[in-house]
Amino acid sequence: MEQLNEQLALTATCPKGLEGLLAEELRALGASDTREQPAAVHFSGSLELAYRCCLWSRLANRIMLRLEQVRISSAEDLYRAVAAQPWERHINPSGKLWLQFSGTNREIRNSQFGAQKAKDAIVDRLRRDSGARPVIDKQNPDLTVALRLQRDRLDIAIDLSGDSLHRRGYRTHIGAAPLKENLAAALLLRAGWPQIAAEGGTLLDPMCGSGTILIEGAMIAADIAPGLLRDSFGFERWLNHQSDIWNQLREEALERRRRGLERELPEIRGYDADAKVLFAAEANIARAGLERQVRVSCRPVAAFKVPSHREIKPGLVLTNPPYGERLGEQEALRETYAELGRQLKSEFGGWLVGIFTGNPELGFETGLRSHKQYQLYNGSIPSQLLLFHVRQQSAESGAEEGARKLSPEADMVANRLRKNLRNIGKWAQKNNIDCYRLYDADLPEYAAAIDLYKSVDGQVSAHVQEYRAPASVDENKARSRLRDLVRAVQLVLEIPQRNISIKERRRHSHKGDQKGGSQYQKQADSSAASIWVTEHGAELEVNLRAYLDTGLFLDHRPVRRYLREHARGKKFLNLFCYTASATVQAALGGCEQSTSVDMSKTYQAWSARNFRRNNLDPYRHQLVEADCLQWLASAQQNRRAHYDLIFLDPPSFSNSAKMRGVLDIQRDHATLVRQCMSLLAPGGMLVFSNNLRSFKMDESLVTEFNVENLPLLDKDFQRNPKIHNVWKIQAK
Repeated sequence: MEQLNEQLALTATCPKGLEGLLAEELRALGASDTREQPAAVHFSGSLELAYRCCLWSRLANRIMLRLEQVRISSAEDLYRAVAAQPWERHINPSGKLWLQFSGTNREIRNSQFGAQKAKDAIVDRLRRDSGARPVIDKQNPDLTVALRLQRDRLDIAIDLSGDSLHRRGYRTHIGAAPLKENLAAALLLRAGWPQIAAEGGTLLDPMCGSGTILIEGAMIAADIAPGLLRDSFGFERWLNHQSDIWNQLREEALERRRRGLERELPEIRGYDADAKVLFAAEANIARAGLERQVRVSCRPVAAFKVPSHREIKPGLVLTNPPYGERLGEQEALRETYAELGRQLKSEFGGWLVGIFTGNPELGFETGLRSHKQYQLYNGSIPSQLLLFHVRQQSAESGAEEGARKLSPEADMVANRLRKNLRNIGKWAQKNNIDCYRLYDADLPEYAAAIDLYKSVDGQVSAHVQEYRAPASVDENKARSRLRDLVRAVQLVLEIPQRNISIKERRRHSHKGDQKGGSQYQKQADSSAASIWVTEHGAELEVNLRAYLDTGLFLDHRPVRRYLREHARGKKFLNLFCYTASATVQAALGGCEQSTSVDMSKTYQAWSARNFRRNNLDPYRHQLVEADCLQWLASAQQNRRAHYDLIFLDPPSFSNSAKMRGVLDIQRDHATLVRQCMSLLAPGGMLVFSNNLRSFKMDESLVTEFNVENLPLLDKDFQRNPKIHNVWKIQAK
């Protein structure tokens, strides 16, 4: 095949949540043009690179050679597209064939039917040219063809890996709740084990089960290719297989393994209270050829300590404890986690700890606060890797802890934050909400709002916005309270100072300042880069320092959810769109096309970044830089195309230099609403929102239209029910 001397179009599949990590690994192996999509990374490279990825990828499930991507709409289109491929170049006509088919569309509603149609196309082509036909063999095929259908797009590929690459070949014995090998490798990479191992740090697993984390850790430390123990790969009986390239790669991997095992590796040990499961671990370790490098012994969590037989360098404790869904009730496990936390705090000062669990709430039982969290999946179970730094227990650390003690007043704030974390934090976790309001002037003398933002890479940041104190409160006293508040946030959340952004609102005191005016003062580190956060499956950019607002109004979270739920098949208009987060949600909810209008260049550029991050088609989702008042008047006058869904969320007051007039939402809202209603298609809906707490809806609008108040307020803003007003407005 001529193309094998050129760059090939390749795809690596992986467990959901590992795409970014896999893309990094593939680039390190030599891949170019990497492009991520859910549970897969597309890339380019040579046949040698494809073989190298099969042999060396610690994260991929499969490596696919993409043959073609075609548009199809019917079963006949599917047949013709598959039959057009030169299958005689890939498999002997009398060979053994297997097909994997996933996906459906309007015409092909069953994957089994799709697989049958594709199989007929391949068999008919081979039989037409040679008179022979392949047999279907799932267990031992010469060629596996992978077809993926998404709407009208069909991807045709050859599976070069054969059996899933996570099956390394060393694990014949598994415990009751096995961790897949590539997921174990991902946990080690996320925890920074390669660097720790290079520096001689130790790897310990106090609940090691069948030993997968330990074995993967040893293979990383010893530079052992994860595919060396496999019996076979899918490409070995493919007609285009080039054995000379493959044999050279295997010899290179064997030599690297030999050199790696000759080095003195870091201490790698595992423990488990179940003696039976340790027999499985020992068998797996032996099959991997790592008996000298990895040791396990029977020990309960309560006896988990740093090994004392030789000088041990602090390193990584990484474990995948049971979490209730699989091995027992959650209540019975709380003490196990609490005991683990006690041992870590008393014995492992200065160590990094990683706990992988499908129930992060149990992670809190350790009494440790994670500094990083990574969202992953253990099979189909949403899970988290929680990373903790255990403090050194020394006189120095005791002095540091004393310095961090709070005043009695600030301790009240800390207690309220802890209570809110248990209440609101648990609610947010249950509902997969990563950004929420933790505190909203719950204690009047500490008047501030505290919002938590968890970025897509697991970092937690706090955004503290101080409310302006009354004139009766001394300025110095107000500043002292704010300092206490920030210290309480740092202590309770256990996050570094750099992860706390502070917006202080202060009365001006310099000559020439407007009397009675106020301003937010940004932190000195206002140039800090933006972060990306997740909301309802969308990734959105926020900036906690450089602007008055962060780019994402958290109180409008349920409003955006409502728009997303009502957007399918609709034509959507977003006025005063800000950073267009509502448009992103509507687009992901299935709106056919959208227009987002705002006069700010900054916000339009921000919106464009949000669109690109979520792969929105710019031809279907248009950004318009314009004064919304002028745009609306022009649209009404020119009778522009009607919209099925409009979101109108104007500021309460605006006198921007870019605007022709002044916007006063109480005075002007009736005009704005009527203009929007004139742009609605029959049966369409206007969602009108504003944040003016004293707002009163014009009675004439209630008479003229069907106006319904929408109580869209999530748990984290229920202390302040007047924070915004939302109405659904439709024609009568």
